Amino acid sequence: MADTKKKKRASLSSFTILLIILVVLAVVTVIMAACGVEGIEGATLSGVLTAPVFGFQDAIGVCLFVMILGGFLGIITETGALDAGIAALVHKLKGNELVLIPILMFIFSIGGTTYGMCEETVPFYLLLAATMVAAGFDSLTGAAVVLLGAGCGVLGSTVNPFAVGVAVDALSGVGIAVNQAIIIALGAILWLVTITISIIFVMRYAKKVKADKGSTFLSLQEQQDMMNEWGMKESEVEAGDGQAAAPAKMTGRQKWSLIVFGLTFVIMIVSFIPWTDLGVDIFEAGQVTEEVTTTISGDELITAYDEANGTTTELAAPVEATSVSEETVQPAWSSFLTGVPLGGWYFDEASTWFLLMALVIGLIGGVSEARFVKAFINGAADMMSVVLIIALARSITVLMASTGLDMWILENAANALAGMSAIIFAPLSFLLYIVLSFLIPSSSGMATVSIPILGGLAHQLNFSVETMVMIYSAGNGLVNLFTPTSGAIMGGLALAKIEYSTWLKFGAKLFVVLGVVCMVILTAAMLILPGAA
Repeated sequence: MADTKKKKRASLSSFTILLIILVVLAVVTVIMAACGVEGIEGATLSGVLTAPVFGFQDAIGVCLFVMILGGFLGIITETGALDAGIAALVHKLKGNELVLIPILMFIFSIGGTTYGMCEETVPFYLLLAATMVAAGFDSLTGAAVVLLGAGCGVLGSTVNPFAVGVAVDALSGVGIAVNQAIIIALGAILWLVTITISIIFVMRYAKKVKADKGSTFLSLQEQQDMMNEWGMKESEVEAGDGQAAAPAKMTGRQKWSLIVFGLTFVIMIVSFIPWTDLGVDIFEAGQVTEEVTTTISGDELITAYDEANGTTTELAAPVEATSVSEETVQPAWSSFLTGVPLGGWYFDEASTWFLLMALVIGLIGGVSEARFVKAFINGAADMMSVVLIIALARSITVLMASTGLDMWILENAANALAGMSAIIFAPLSFLLYIVLSFLIPSSSGMATVSIPILGGLAHQLNFSVETMVMIYSAGNGLVNLFTPTSGAIMGGLALAKIEYSTWLKFGAKLFVVLGVVCMVILTAAMLILPGAA
């Protein structure tokens, strides 16, 4: 009876949580607007209803990528290579499976600190969940390896162009010079300290689960979903500790399919790293560009302006303008597949790559045309819940931008922080970024909006602007370990068959510890490092 009761008391789904947040924030803006709060426009019924649709449009690139990824995974599963490869890996480790956790988490963290690995982690939730379950842990361990690994790297960004790069550029735009060496050093401290704490946390949990399956944080329903998805049969659970029979030998086709599968992800990761920003131009070799000047008439200018603003404009006198742009005359050698060189890819190029490699693996694995189409469609269909979660998560950001709530909080908080001492200014700024990051989960969006204001305030108060940049990076990075407004988190957890409430229960203590550690490090840095000259 107790078990039945526990099953019935199910947690709220990710969809419901996101819808509640959307409605609550909409109501807040309506109340604030009714009270005459300046800068806030109350959300309308149509604004709330259309927010998920506009969220889908805003996230169409990543949504399409996830669907094609599902088809790609469907093909590799059809060959049997993935299951065989995971079984062979676990059998080879023979009781040393725990070593996978620190190695993989550190690798993911390198991706986070160097180029802000976030949405690109979505494919790995499914792979790591399957691997960790096969190794005797649970799917929550797999999700933690990916999310905490990459997340701690982003939290302590060193050369991440989408976080510190955008922040430094925003400060330069308002005439504030920044010492990048200090940013890299401070970012490295935050990265290494937080990833070490997280690795210890995940390893301790994984050890407990391997020793006693009852210590898992997963609900009964989640455990059932995990067993159904990754074939964790009762006999395998009882065997444990590497006692299961040796896996069947992989065929030649399966081996080659697995090699191409691994190569696909390596190329994806390499293609997302902005190499030119890091001073590496090998992938752009051979590219030739030329400056093109185009004359624009007054009528064209008026038409473009009126279309963008919904106005009707007339010119008192003839006007002529010129537009200068750079056009590629000869493409780089690495752009022959997608038209964009490696290091400049985004989700459109990644989708093209995974679609191509699904075809290649299908040929190598000997998958017939009928089986290929069925496996690809079924794989894409399995991802639809993830796609809808990503779109719904993005709708919250859309609504907040349209009502002005995000900017209102930022501007009023900045005014409140003015005149405070460094020992108070640093932790309160960190807490402010935690609040703001729920509304703007995008690191680059947050930097663009907030750094000119808060970085400018730190400069004005003669505090270290480099520390301010890292306060933003750490605050935004910490929240992106658990915010429901992040499509990557909600989508990744859905792939791993984990409810959002379970993730919060699992990581709550860790998030608090990481937050306190970051606050102490950043407050000390604000006190020690020199301000504006």
